[in-house]
Amino acid sequence: MADLIDRFVWLEALGVDVGALADHFVDWSKPTNDWFECWTTLAAIAAKTSSMRLTSCVTQIPLRNPAMLAKQAITVDHISGGRLEIGLGTGITIDPSTEMIGQQNWSEGERVERFGEYVEIVDSILVEEVTSFSGRYYQVSGAESHPRPVQRPRPPIMVGALGPRMIRRAARYADIWNSLSFSDDFDVQLAETAERVDRMRHECATAGRDAGDVRFSYTIFDAEARPKGGRIRYYESEDLFVELVERAIALGMSEISLYYPMDATQLPVFERLMTQTVPAIRARHATT
Repeated sequence: MADLIDRFVWLEALGVDVGALADHFVDWSKPTNDWFECWTTLAAIAAKTSSMRLTSCVTQIPLRNPAMLAKQAITVDHISGGRLEIGLGTGITIDPSTEMIGQQNWSEGERVERFGEYVEIVDSILVEEVTSFSGRYYQVSGAESHPRPVQRPRPPIMVGALGPRMIRRAARYADIWNSLSFSDDFDVQLAETAERVDRMRHECATAGRDAGDVRFSYTIFDAEARPKGGRIRYYESEDLFVELVERAIALGMSEISLYYPMDATQLPVFERLMTQTVPAIRARHATT
């Protein structure tokens, strides 16, 4: 645990804006790996950092009651002094976590249906002092919520959404929309993302929202990293890194999410990218 917290302290020192933790009961790809629970770890990180914002990327709705999740979020918002962003998503059906803890592994369709109710409850408990809700899947009766979050009216909600129905949910509820592609070809990833950006803008318009009021976030995923021992291709080449970031920005992404280099030999490159390359990209776009 100490090593994990130190990693986030180092990321803050490098100038990283937001530190994120995945939310699973175990490492879904290798359950025998060490794995700490997301929200208690976020609380520990919040206590040891001072400026970096923190988020769950993303909280899986099958793992927690929505009202209790909102209370956890309020708690971490206070511990962090108002630096929390709440990542929410349906979770993945191939994650063994739900069945390990005796939770039914809902279908993707049911997860999307539940998500609409889930995010409404979370939003209400963060904003209102008393919440009641009666839905198909969730019920809340006179839930008192004190104290209020540090951030008003509430911490930002990030919705991880890839498919059409979840993008519709994101257009309605999200302050931040996060997308990624699992293709092993970066060109295909960006093509898929371009289509999703168009859909997100359309859904925002349909919902009566200005798409400019939603922060668009893109995670650069490397499908070859795990099979290759954790080495991430975009840390092998600064030119590739800059190309992928610039192309994502050109699609309308205002935030770029990156994976931490678990291969220690890539840490010096990562440090240089964070302290030199990323600030240069920011400077270029600050004047455009």
